[in-house]
Amino acid sequence: MTRYAPTPEEAEAQIQRAFRGDIAAAAERWTRRLDFDDDPFNESSEAPLEPLGVTRSGGHGGSRGPGERDATLETSEIPAEHITRSIVHDPIGDLDPTAAELVARQRRGVLEAGTRGLVKIAEGRSNALTDSEAFGLEAIVLLEGRPALLVQEDSFIVPQDSVWTEDLRRQRSSIELSLPKVGRVEVLHHPRYDWVGTAWLAGATTLLTNRHVANEFVDLSSSGEMVFRAPMSASVDFRQELTSVGKRDYQVVAVRGIHPDPNIDLAVLQIEPVSSRGHRLPDGLEIAAQPPADLLNRKVYVIGYPAFDSRNGFHAMREIFRDIYNVKRLQPGEIDAEERNRPVIHHDCSTLGGNSGSPVIDLETHQVLGLHFGGRFRQGNLALALWRLQDDPIFQGTDVRFV
Repeated sequence: MTRYAPTPEEAEAQIQRAFRGDIAAAAERWTRRLDFDDDPFNESSEAPLEPLGVTRSGGHGGSRGPGERDATLETSEIPAEHITRSIVHDPIGDLDPTAAELVARQRRGVLEAGTRGLVKIAEGRSNALTDSEAFGLEAIVLLEGRPALLVQEDSFIVPQDSVWTEDLRRQRSSIELSLPKVGRVEVLHHPRYDWVGTAWLAGATTLLTNRHVANEFVDLSSSGEMVFRAPMSASVDFRQELTSVGKRDYQVVAVRGIHPDPNIDLAVLQIEPVSSRGHRLPDGLEIAAQPPADLLNRKVYVIGYPAFDSRNGFHAMREIFRDIYNVKRLQPGEIDAEERNRPVIHHDCSTLGGNSGSPVIDLETHQVLGLHFGGRFRQGNLALALWRLQDDPIFQGTDVRFV
């Protein structure tokens, strides 16, 4: 399969942004990592890129999830031909020794090429980048510059010697308060999927997600009421972490609203306050009533459940993620832009299908700035700028908190 490599100009722009201009330090870090570990891709190795000691067996392998919403679509409906089932392949730890060694060698080769590319950019020789070096640079961006960190037990491992180390270490306790407030939307008796996206608590029992997520299990009745499409029912599991045991799921009891404007990809759901297992809901996330003064390049993080999506051609991402999808991850990044003609912000967190409905959270205030609704690989991601919708009728009568 042919893999798409960015142009030298695209690769340099990605690296400059991901590493905030300090390319020489990034080149030095990656040179040390390659000297330190035979397989820096290995999430169970000593290389501090992901949590240590993670196993890859368990109940997530057969889970069927959604693809990412194409940001160029004008409506909230995704054509069926653009939606693929989520796939989880056998991870490297389950391969026979010969195959595992081959995969590790291939992965190391990608990073070695990327590190050579870092050195060239640091030396002002980006025009000399080869395709393999540009591809390796993209892998490095995804691993360190815009990582997707596994969440376990409502916590995460702060990557060491990384562009994000200081920020994530400083904000760790506040991030950990946000993690249990984001869950996976699961649907019983859906003809194609076991789950359809991400949702998060925005009030005592109020959830926000995307219109196109809710449309997977909600119909409009002849009387104009929003009802569950028979025989389906929905719940939200605030756990679904890699190696997690048990659920923390709450039944969706009502659809409070689906935005009538197809360009506002927003739905409001209500869940029960106590789960069938006796768990009580935490307080909801706060939504910013005003944007920060320095919105452009503002550091943010997304919490959600990235799923495999064959439309995106994620060759580097599939290698990096070890084909571990459908479980909760923390995805830091920055705000790229705010649109003036519609309530939309752009961000560069490493989202995939399944992140639909994820909150985009300010890394400093831990208030929600946006509701992620779609993206296109290598072209950026989109989120609703929620502060611009705070007076929208869809929120009337709810306990959604703008502060």
